[in-house]
Amino acid sequence: MSKKFKRTLITAALPYANGPVHIGHLAGCYLPADIYARYLRSNGCDVKFICGSDEHGVPITIKAKKEHTTPQAIVDKYHELMKKSFADFGICFDIYSRTSSKTHHSTASDFFKTLYNKKAFTEQVTEQYYDEDAKQFLADRYITGTCPKCANPSAYGDQCERCGTSLNATDLINPKSTLSGSKPVLKQTKNWFLPLDKLQPKIKAYIDSHPEWKSNVFGQCKSWIESGDGLQPRAMTRDLDWGIPVPVDGANGKVLYVWFDAPIGYISATKELLPDSWENYWKNSDTRLIHFIGKDNIVFHCIIFPAMLMEHGDYIVADNVPANEFLNLEGQKISTSRNWAVWLHEYLNDFENKQDVLRYVLCSNAPENKDNDFTWKDFQTKNNSELVAIYGNFVNRTLVLTHKFFEGKIPQANQYLKEDLLVLEELAKAPLKISNCIETFKFREAITELMNVARLGNKYLADTEPWKLIKIAPERVNTIMNIAAQITINLAILSEPFLPFTSKKLFDLLSIQPLKWPSANNTNNLQSNHQIAKEELLFAKIEDVDIEAQIEKLKQSKIETIEAIQSIKQETTFDDFTKMDIRVATILSAEEVPKTDKLLKIILDTGIDKRTVVSGIAKHYTPAEIIGKQVCLLANLAPRKIKGIESNGMILMAENSKGELSFISPEKKNINNGAEIK
Repeated sequence: MSKKFKRTLITAALPYANGPVHIGHLAGCYLPADIYARYLRSNGCDVKFICGSDEHGVPITIKAKKEHTTPQAIVDKYHELMKKSFADFGICFDIYSRTSSKTHHSTASDFFKTLYNKKAFTEQVTEQYYDEDAKQFLADRYITGTCPKCANPSAYGDQCERCGTSLNATDLINPKSTLSGSKPVLKQTKNWFLPLDKLQPKIKAYIDSHPEWKSNVFGQCKSWIESGDGLQPRAMTRDLDWGIPVPVDGANGKVLYVWFDAPIGYISATKELLPDSWENYWKNSDTRLIHFIGKDNIVFHCIIFPAMLMEHGDYIVADNVPANEFLNLEGQKISTSRNWAVWLHEYLNDFENKQDVLRYVLCSNAPENKDNDFTWKDFQTKNNSELVAIYGNFVNRTLVLTHKFFEGKIPQANQYLKEDLLVLEELAKAPLKISNCIETFKFREAITELMNVARLGNKYLADTEPWKLIKIAPERVNTIMNIAAQITINLAILSEPFLPFTSKKLFDLLSIQPLKWPSANNTNNLQSNHQIAKEELLFAKIEDVDIEAQIEKLKQSKIETIEAIQSIKQETTFDDFTKMDIRVATILSAEEVPKTDKLLKIILDTGIDKRTVVSGIAKHYTPAEIIGKQVCLLANLAPRKIKGIESNGMILMAENSKGELSFISPEKKNINNGAEIK
């Protein structure tokens, strides 16, 4: 930590209390933040690690409607689940608070009033979507429609999850309300805006003063500021009934925007933790503030929240915002709505006492500079081939041989040979290497350097072969096993930020109280004749059957999602149905579309004409097996060019829970082509 700072305040993004914690959350910010906090504590630094549940915002109300309950019931349920999961996983928050607390409500309200009294806001009357059936204004997530960028028909009013484009609700094509299914109308409403356009020079200077930030963070901030028209005013209030009421006159029915409210949760949580000294961590320039977040929160933590703090005037702003990219799962984007996720509370139940295995895998595979992928096979390989075969193997050999040769007592080192001195020299470099990585937020490199210490120990034992020397040079074995013990105690010290459960177990096996990070520079942490405990395995192999069960669970999630998608769609009218012209047609010919693996070019006899349809069924049927088959054709679908071929219509198919397609055909044979389906 830089010498100009006396203390460090670490925050991790407040998770929405609308679902459990999954591995994407952990890899994105909570695990790196935890490693960093543990490292600073081990170095004797004054550090506080702050987090809590974000209990306001539209995702909460959407979840409540889905589960037919109240927003308060939802946040109560998931706050406790997340808090317990984090604790069981070893995330060492100093406090895990919640934004429904009285302290937070008063802090956020006071913050807004301070900005309001300073005339930091502008009042603007704008047109926003309104659901006339539900009789309420619609927040962004209550509006879906077709994305203007990628034509995804299920884009949200703030973002398209298929292509990642940030949107305004008014950008959507054919918008509809998720509350009633009706088309919303634009209606005027007044809200309070933070004029980011006027604050842009101040924000730009702040960003430019931190060229050391990660390239993904710095680059995204610069693009927001420099592209197009630059920063635009953003509403800090919303027309909703769930959240913190706007504390000024004329704001009935309005609440604070969740991204105004939520980051203030860092302040209110610090107040709860340190009621008498919290200001030292938020108002003194000798405090270093660091936000750990995922990349989808960069704009809020690097632009909007700093702008709020600057306008308030009493608070420090973040010195660094080390955001990670996204973690995918088995090659697909993690999706909570599709249950395509590894949930932390389920992992802890399925893999008892294996917290550090997941910590190791997520850290060694962290999406620090680009999106990365978690697979169960890689999880198994990293456990069996690295934690068991390298780290665990070295420690076990050291403890077993110490008991076998010296009755579990650390032997006195004698004369050091050149190979011993080289190993001790390499061991002495490890703490600084790992420190440099952690302090520059390169946690993947850091855990690689940690594993290199175990590799160093394994190689040393393999090269010196004490099990052979014990009969011919027992004095030499004294030195070898003393050095192996010193490597082991250094592993225990250096592992604590990354693998805290393993570190504690290792200290227990060595029968010594945990040591702090600076002790790792001392190669005499275990005195000769010190008695150690009987060996135990640090890690156990994970068998194929365990991995197959997890893969099967994901497959089942996919099947259940497909089946859920097949539930009855929103109510429509008979008039809408009659607009569709569905006819019986016969397939005359079919061929594969070049340079594609799923498209067939099909010629059909509709009884009225012969037409071409391009259909994505090549993975389910060969051209030869469908010629002569009668099918149902949506005949009046607007023509569309696909791979340069004009497709006139769509063949109707049924899909089962395995994703297999099947034609919908007339029950009786030889129904006339062109027969209308009613």
